[in-house]
Amino acid sequence: DIEFDETGGSPIKKMPEFYQTSCPSCGKDAVRETDTFDTFFESSWYYARYTGPDNDQSMLDKRADYWLPVDQYIGGIEHAVLHLLYARFFHKLMRDEGLVSSNEPFSKLLTQGMVLANSYYRENDKGGKDWIAPDDVNVQLDNKGKAIGATLRADGQPVLSDGMSKMSKSKNNGVDPQMLIDQYGADTLRLFSMFAAPPDQSMEWSNTGVEGANRFLRRLWRQVHEHIKSGDVAELEVDNLTDEQAALRRKLYLTLQKVSDDMMRRFTFNTAVAANMELLNEVSKFDNKSDQSRAVRQEIFSTVLLMLAPIAPHICETLWKALGKTTLLIDESWPQIDTAALVQETIELMVQVNGKLRGKIKVAVEANDDDIKQQAQENENAKRFIEDNLADKAVRKIIIVKGRLVNIVVA
Repeated sequence: DIEFDETGGSPIKKMPEFYQTSCPSCGKDAVRETDTFDTFFESSWYYARYTGPDNDQSMLDKRADYWLPVDQYIGGIEHAVLHLLYARFFHKLMRDEGLVSSNEPFSKLLTQGMVLANSYYRENDKGGKDWIAPDDVNVQLDNKGKAIGATLRADGQPVLSDGMSKMSKSKNNGVDPQMLIDQYGADTLRLFSMFAAPPDQSMEWSNTGVEGANRFLRRLWRQVHEHIKSGDVAELEVDNLTDEQAALRRKLYLTLQKVSDDMMRRFTFNTAVAANMELLNEVSKFDNKSDQSRAVRQEIFSTVLLMLAPIAPHICETLWKALGKTTLLIDESWPQIDTAALVQETIELMVQVNGKLRGKIKVAVEANDDDIKQQAQENENAKRFIEDNLADKAVRKIIIVKGRLVNIVVA
C-alpha cells in the first residue's frame, strides 16, 4: 500500500490508516510513531554515494571501487556503536550485491576526545541548578594558582563549582569560538585546539592556554621578520657549512621527520606543534649573521611554515609570501627530508670525573674506545680535576657509555 513520491520523506507519514490508531491501554485515539529508523541507520551508506554524486542511473558505479574503503574516519565515541555498526552492515550488504568490492567501509578510525570546561551554578528555589557561563564568573586563586572560590560578576555573590565537565548547552559552559576569533584570530584558536591535548583524549579548555598559543604565533611572526630584515639570502651551500650550521640543519630535519610521523601516522598533533616550538627555540639561540647562516634560517623558516600550515594556515601563508615565495603555500607539497643532513660526523660526549660532570668533548662517530679515552683525559677542565685527585691516587678505570658520556674513575 506504500507509495513513494517525489516529495521524499517517510511514506507512512502520509498513511492515516497506519498512524491513526487507538491506545492499547485506555482505548482513546492515538497516533503511531512514524519516525521508525535511527538517523544513523538512514545515513549509513552516504560515504559510498559520495564517490559518484552525479550518477543518476544507479545507486553506485565503478568509482566506488576506486575510492573505497575510506582511508580515515573521524568521529565521536557514540559513532562507534551506532553509525559505524550500521555502515558496516550496509557495506557488507552492498558487497554481497556486487556494488562494492571492499570488505570494510573504513580503513582507520580516530575517536576524538571531549572538550571540557569549568561549570558553575547556583541552586534555585525549586531545588534545581541554574547554570552560569564561566565568562560571567570571577575565580579567586591562592598564591599557587589553585582555585579557592568563585563569585558572580553581576552581584559579587558566591557561586558553586561543578568542576570540569563536557561543554554543553545544558550546563551553559560552552565557549563562543567567534569571540575568541575576534580577539586572537582563527589561527590561535586552531593552534590551541591542536596543542592542548592528543586528539583521542579529552581537552581541558584554558584561556591561559589560548593566550600561550597566541604568544607562540607572535614569536614566529617576529622571528621571521627579524630574519627578513637581516639581509639578502644567499644560495645554500650544504658542503660549506660550519659544524654549528650543519647541526642546526640536522635539527630541522629531525624535527621534520618527527612531525611527519606525528601528523600522518600517529595523529598526535600536539607533539608536532611542540617539536616546532623546540626548533624555533634553537633558531633563536643561533646568532651567527653570515650569508650561509641566513640561508640555513631561510630553509628552516620555510619548512616550519609548511609544517604548521595545516594547523595555522593564515599566518603561515602570509609569512610564506613575506619570505619572498612566489607560489601559494597551500599549493605546495609536504617538505621532503634531506637524509644527508641527518648524517652525523661527530657527537658530543659528557666527561665525568668520579661521576661529576667536568667537561664535554666532540669525537668522530666512528671513533674507537682508545681515542675517546685519550680525548677525555686531555680535556682541559677534566684534566685539572684528574690531576687534583692524583696526589695519592690513580686512574682506576674509564667507563664509556656509548653516545652519551665518559666517566673517569680516580681512586
